Amino acid sequence: MRNIFGQGAAFALALLLAACSGGDAAKGAGDAGKPIVVGFSQVGAESEWRTANTTSVKAALAEPEFRLKFSDAQQKQENQIKALRSFIAQRVDVIAFSPVVETGWESVLREAKAAGIPVVLTDRAVKVSDDSLYATFIGSDFVEEGRRAARWLLEDSKGRAGPVRIVELQGTVGSAPANDRMKGFREIIDADKRFAIVRSQSGDFTRAKGKEVMEAFLKAEEGIDVLFAHNDDMAIGAIQAIEEAGLKPGEDIRIVSIDGVRGAFEAMKAGKLNATIECNPLFGEQLAGLIRDVAAGKPVPRRVQVAEGVFTRDQAEAELPKRKY
Repeated sequence: MRNIFGQGAAFALALLLAACSGGDAAKGAGDAGKPIVVGFSQVGAESEWRTANTTSVKAALAEPEFRLKFSDAQQKQENQIKALRSFIAQRVDVIAFSPVVETGWESVLREAKAAGIPVVLTDRAVKVSDDSLYATFIGSDFVEEGRRAARWLLEDSKGRAGPVRIVELQGTVGSAPANDRMKGFREIIDADKRFAIVRSQSGDFTRAKGKEVMEAFLKAEEGIDVLFAHNDDMAIGAIQAIEEAGLKPGEDIRIVSIDGVRGAFEAMKAGKLNATIECNPLFGEQLAGLIRDVAAGKPVPRRVQVAEGVFTRDQAEAELPKRKY
């Protein structure tokens, strides 16, 4: 009996030790002492908005809870795909990225899924045949931003006779914000026969390109009434072009743009920009919460919206000191 009891006690002790050992080994990402390794691919640094977004994400995904592997794609899809494949090879816990364009991600996202690595989309969406290739998407409603810009224009144009000639500075060709902001804006504008978009071209979301394209618009078109820019940086570049052409931005040409960056509020305060539609980049903490849940295998919403507003130049002076980007 003594020998049997001894063997039973030894076996029980072995099971207990195995359980303790197995518990430690089974700890997943985010458990005590083990950071969540996140591979994040950013579009680039093309605007004030993007810089603020990167700062917010880096601050939220900080050690010791997270270990961030950051990649700047410099606005090139091939750089992002290369970064995502590198993250897969490194066996990160979660991949997050803001896609340069909407299409062309199917293969690399299938590779991430096959490797068991969940993907979180930030700021911009993708078009894929299988929505299960990514876990969730956090960002703005770009279509609604376009609608808000158009609604501001309708309100600002009350009592004005047509035609109202509009030029449009699009964002990066093929990107979700460019496609959706254009869609939302036209959805509202097309219902009013006074309005006509006479020129529409990409300024690639940059000040320099916005200035260059606006210069071309001014040479090609007489009597431009309104500029709709898909982001503030292009609008600020366009303001330079308008001034150099001897016109008054905000008066001779009314301007509405999207993002709500500090530079836009400065331009509104100076009377050179009429309105900006906010697209909030400071969602790092929301993203961190999503990544925690995704890494832990918890269910998450398919779509997480960022809170935003609309600002006009009569609000600029009061709002400017509050802007964090």
